[in-house]
Amino acid sequence: MIEVLVVDDDTRVARVNAAYVEKVPGFHVAGEAHSAAEALHRLETLPHLDLVLLDHYLPDETGLEVVQEMRRRGHQADVIMVTAARDVGTVQAAMRQGALQYLVKPFAFAGLRTKLEAYADLRRTLDGGGEAEQADVDRIFGALSAPSEPGLPKGHSPTTAELVRQSLMNAEGPLSAQEIADRTGVSRQTAQRYLKLLERTGRARLTLKYGDAGRPEHRYVWATRA
Repeated sequence: MIEVLVVDDDTRVARVNAAYVEKVPGFHVAGEAHSAAEALHRLETLPHLDLVLLDHYLPDETGLEVVQEMRRRGHQADVIMVTAARDVGTVQAAMRQGALQYLVKPFAFAGLRTKLEAYADLRRTLDGGGEAEQADVDRIFGALSAPSEPGLPKGHSPTTAELVRQSLMNAEGPLSAQEIADRTGVSRQTAQRYLKLLERTGRARLTLKYGDAGRPEHRYVWATRA
């Protein structure tokens, strides 16, 4: 198993990201941290960490400062930046400091899954050891530049899709399109459209709530709760 530390200042986001990681075969969340200090402490107390999913905006230091301190202390865990920081300077600094991937928030499960699967491919290639021919080198660097998450259908917003996903995933039970609309601030029709997309792609499950009269109410639950 690839042992992962999830670092995000927002406990709810950290919990969602950890749930995403656990859905990818071969990965296990060893711990969560919500500050730079806590992340560095976890690195000291969790001896077999392979990968850190690292937010840049932390309350005490930046994610890049965490990477610098990790390397100064001799920690060799790989890093994938998972952050809303999208300025070119931060992206360039992350590359120079050795981050293997950079995933911009908001993102869907498919986006993170693609990065993790590419990382697993990279690990398998490197674990083979020995000398590398040019084809092997190309495969190693090809894994690092794996494609981003598949695009949404035309007319769908990634930001709205993520709002609906997160609302559904954090719900304690099935929600209707109107309840999703109330939580996200979008219209009921928009919420319904994105819920149907989640259902078609297998990430949400449709349930029916029958009342005293009339048509049953369509309600949706995150697929992992099914």
